[in-house]
Amino acid sequence: MKVLVTGGTGYLGGRIVLALVHASYEVRALVRKTSNVKDIPQQVELAYGDVRDVQSLVAAFEGCDAVIHTGAMVSSWSPTPSLYYKVNVEGLENVIEALKHAPTVKKLIYTSSYFAVGPTGDQPVDESQVHPGKDFTSDYEKSKYLADIVARDAANEGVPIVMLYPGTIYGPGKLTAGNLIADILIERFNGRIPGYSGPGNDRNPFCNVDDVAYGHLAALDRGRVGERYFLCGEALAINDVLNFAADFTETSRPRFTIPLWFLAASGHALAFFARLFKFMPVITPEAVAVMRKKWVYSSEKARQELGYESRPFKEGLAEVLVWLKDLSLIKY
Repeated sequence: MKVLVTGGTGYLGGRIVLALVHASYEVRALVRKTSNVKDIPQQVELAYGDVRDVQSLVAAFEGCDAVIHTGAMVSSWSPTPSLYYKVNVEGLENVIEALKHAPTVKKLIYTSSYFAVGPTGDQPVDESQVHPGKDFTSDYEKSKYLADIVARDAANEGVPIVMLYPGTIYGPGKLTAGNLIADILIERFNGRIPGYSGPGNDRNPFCNVDDVAYGHLAALDRGRVGERYFLCGEALAINDVLNFAADFTETSRPRFTIPLWFLAASGHALAFFARLFKFMPVITPEAVAVMRKKWVYSSEKARQELGYESRPFKEGLAEVLVWLKDLSLIKY
């Protein structure tokens, strides 16, 4: 089977490419001319294009049996928020349009996000939940909500799409905006996160990147067309991450709490200067907005139908800490 992967140079996409190669699939990766392709295995065929260019997608899909669409703009903040819509919404629309000209493609695996489904209460929700369509924490969340409408409409129209909703992905790999936990640990162990972030009432569905990559391969094989699957994990607070990291490294836990209102105010100031001086702020108002809500999902459907399992967070976090130490990015 020949599989085309969009976003193949990204954090998750790169791990999916590796998993496909190890599983003996024939793999083609969609990459931009400016992409760094040094980590893509030599046996992977490269197709140059962009999800914003439908004609490049048509050419890339030619002769493929399936498409895994992971290509997206993933971050809570951008100095150019219009790109979220162009990449995440229009990009998916272009992928679906290109499929009309790719008769060999029998299945599209679409990587969405838990943000597309919206916040929850304390109890996990299943795939029947849809986003209420208001009160977005960020332009990213709004773009994933709008893209989810596109995906579900496509499913209703007979497009052979399987929709996957990963949680907050973590693990060794690439240091990108999608690898939030690595960023938090680097900041913490370099003294730039001196305390807890708020009271710790937030809940985030942490899932290991390789478990999620496996979930994509399982969906390629066993995912039912038109269905939605959560690929999430333990729902924990960011403060839990700091505690687990301190315990594993035998270092001190944070000794005080920074109020969310202070973090939000700092985020607004940092975002202002970030737009002027072109840097990525350490904290943003959008990130604080996420911490004011809970995001708790059940992956039982994926477990039963795809065999998906999310490893215990403490186990996965230990792996990340060792990886970052080996790269000399943190010391403990």
